[in-house]
Amino acid sequence: MNSWVFIIGLVAIFAGIIGIIMSFATSEPSGVTRSLAAIDALRTAPDSMRQELDKPFGERVTGPAFGWLVRLGRRFTPGDQAARLRRKLDLAGNPAGWDTDRVLAFKMLGLLVLGVLGLLIPLVFFGNALWALVFGIGGVVVGYFAPNMVLYQSAYERSERIRRELPDALDLLVISVESGLGFDAALSQVARNTEGPLAGEFFRVLQEMQLGTGRSDAMRALADRTDVSDLKAFITAMVQADAFGIPVANVLRIQAREMRIRRSQRAEESAQKVPVKILFPLVFCILPALFVVILGPAVITIMRTLGST
Repeated sequence: MNSWVFIIGLVAIFAGIIGIIMSFATSEPSGVTRSLAAIDALRTAPDSMRQELDKPFGERVTGPAFGWLVRLGRRFTPGDQAARLRRKLDLAGNPAGWDTDRVLAFKMLGLLVLGVLGLLIPLVFFGNALWALVFGIGGVVVGYFAPNMVLYQSAYERSERIRRELPDALDLLVISVESGLGFDAALSQVARNTEGPLAGEFFRVLQEMQLGTGRSDAMRALADRTDVSDLKAFITAMVQADAFGIPVANVLRIQAREMRIRRSQRAEESAQKVPVKILFPLVFCILPALFVVILGPAVITIMRTLGST
């Protein structure tokens, strides 16, 4: 009896070993088969599907989300808002990768994210529904208008930089024209030897002229892309000189002199505004600190003297 039990145990062990070996032997070809089948499926897939699968995972995920945000922004944005955004982008210099669709997407993203955070933070930390409503509405407003504020600040900084660079650029133009260069060559010389948004605008004017646009039309297009009054005045003078045949050197010399005078006037104006601007920090920040430092020890001494008596 014991021998039969021993024999049956050996057979069971042997059968188990054979089953394990067979399972490993059959699982590997099935895995290889599945891999080969996947490769064949990819080879036989349409070109559009293969191009979609070749894209990075982040692009496949963020692309549809970006499209949904753009559609949502167009739905909740007035019709004339797109033209205003294009105008703001022109004033900001059309930053790389920025267009109206991207601005609308960021407006919707800020609206959703800041609105949800404004609702959740007061509810989680304070449990106050009224504050949650107030912060939620505030987050929606801030998130929706934050891209507009960013564009406005970029346009303002760019306009100020153009205003500061214009007198020096005109001086270089005068020197180049009086040395014998034509206006187009002098403009190219200024664009190559200077940096900043004004040099970029001059390069764009030259490119438009090379593509067949007239000089006056290219200069007017430059005036339309900026809101700097000094640059608009210079362009108007150059267009009129081109139309009436006035020597360019004389016009440039007069414009350069006027720009230097205007720069000096702006510097004097800014200097006169300093006392008014510093008044509030002086009254509310500096004077209280001086009073504490100067009168503090005297007040402490008086209090101790009165307390001892």
